[in-house]
Amino acid sequence: MKGQGKDAGAAVCPCGSMAAYRQCCGRWHHGAQRLGAATAEELMRSRYSAFVLDERQYLLDTWHPDTRPAHLEPEPAGLKWLGLQVKRHEQQGETRAVVEFVARSRLQGRAHRLHEVSRFERLDGVWLYVDGDFVE
Repeated sequence: MKGQGKDAGAAVCPCGSMAAYRQCCGRWHHGAQRLGAATAEELMRSRYSAFVLDERQYLLDTWHPDTRPAHLEPEPAGLKWLGLQVKRHEQQGETRAVVEFVARSRLQGRAHRLHEVSRFERLDGVWLYVDGDFVE
């Protein structure tokens, strides 16, 4: 994990699975299984962890080419991600899925809640984030 020291892979994964990072989202971020999430939910969890760990290249690499931005700006200084709750995962055929989630964060002493229904597509065997709608 970026800037976390050599034993960081043994730390609990930010996605909330309670598994070690290297056995959870770390395997999708780095190494032989990179970009190998088996389901849209696994990909969504790995993307949340990538936001927490500032793995911007992974975020871009897992974004569908039709909707991918040219680059990602760094998160605001002081942003702290607090947790992830997956509310539902719906497979829509072999190549499409929807994941609804809530991600909590804190910035400048204020709590924030991001509730999104995200769309994913499997392209050439790889799950990719397409886009999402915010839920109020």
